[in-house]
Amino acid sequence: MTHITVLGKTIDEAIANAMNELQTTREKLSYRILEEPQKGFLGIIGSKPAKIEAHVLPDPVEVAQSFLEETVRLMGQETTINKTESKDRILFELSNSEDAGRLIGKRGQTLEALEYLTNLVCNRHDQSYRRLELDIGNYRERRKQTLEQLAIRVAKKAKDTQKSCPLEAMNALERKIVHERLKSVSGVVTESEGKGANRHIVIKPQ
Repeated sequence: MTHITVLGKTIDEAIANAMNELQTTREKLSYRILEEPQKGFLGIIGSKPAKIEAHVLPDPVEVAQSFLEETVRLMGQETTINKTESKDRILFELSNSEDAGRLIGKRGQTLEALEYLTNLVCNRHDQSYRRLELDIGNYRERRKQTLEQLAIRVAKKAKDTQKSCPLEAMNALERKIVHERLKSVSGVVTESEGKGANRHIVIKPQ
């Protein structure tokens, strides 16, 4: 990270000079004031300019990726992270892992925890929120298909028995998948019940 010392007649001018030298914007500039400007005798003799030290803030996505790489390494895993950016999200795909199952965890809980922490690191100092998603071995799509198949199977059971059928606890994203899949299925309704880690969906006959 390059730090520079910049002068200006005023603090604002020193900041503008730093932005110009570092080829960056105000939002991406970090600075600290070393010396306030001082007026001299008659506004001329003995006057001192403002002095600041400045540097460009690191890219939050790059910081998040470095955090993820180091965390995975500390878990005893070696992996390559491929980044794909779209309009509404940034996807980190982990590949070449020796033990993908360990990074995914039971029902994806480890992967969810890694995703949560990586999002915290990315957005802790950034004013504009960026949504990061983690995937490994196409787990997200495989899990989505599994949940949709489960939803259809349990919905049929609820209709056949005319009894409410609870599903296992799921995170918000997985509950949304089930709700969406059964929204167009006649004869059943879905409701989320419970709190926190125990929140789950109940499929009820209509």
